[in-house]
Amino acid sequence: MTTDAATARTGRSHHLGLWFAHLYVLGICGTLAGAYFFQFALGEYPCSMCLQQRMFFLLSAIGPAYIIARAREGAVTTPQFATGWGWAILVAVLGGIESGSQTLMHIIPPDPGYAGTLFGLHLYTWALLVFIAAVIACAIVLILAPMSEPLDAGVNSPAFRKAASVTLTVLVLFAATNLFFCFLEQGFHWQMPGDPDGYEFFSDLGITD
Repeated sequence: MTTDAATARTGRSHHLGLWFAHLYVLGICGTLAGAYFFQFALGEYPCSMCLQQRMFFLLSAIGPAYIIARAREGAVTTPQFATGWGWAILVAVLGGIESGSQTLMHIIPPDPGYAGTLFGLHLYTWALLVFIAAVIACAIVLILAPMSEPLDAGVNSPAFRKAASVTLTVLVLFAATNLFFCFLEQGFHWQMPGDPDGYEFFSDLGITD
């Protein structure tokens, strides 16, 4: 794409392409919020594989977050657009392998699976489905790149600039809280228990959680 094309007037589809990047990031954060609900409201402690899947979700969101950040500063070029969504696909595939492995670990009856369920499926199975959906969505965005790449949609739009600040802040908050909760569960140990039943950090301090 030439420089003139990259800075050309954008149409509605290009605006929708940028909004979809916001939707992807916030959708990932919403998925983690659901995991937080199981952890803190229902008292179900995530295992190490569950925490790794959360990290893959956050890492996948970095791709569209990069596009959002670039769109706030100037026109998004095709290489930048492809880099952002390509990264999201790569990490989502790796996350799918992780969640798929955990699903297969508990797939043979009478294995009850790890922790509780949502509509009959464990959270790691839901994670696998979300990763698959993420890969498909990212691939569609790339296929529709001539219509979906943001170009200069976010440069002179106050709404996009405000939305970018909110979306990027939400992602940073979820990344920070996830690292903090991982530390609470692992404490000062090199390895996390395979079947955690509490927060090692509080146990290390002699506090019963």
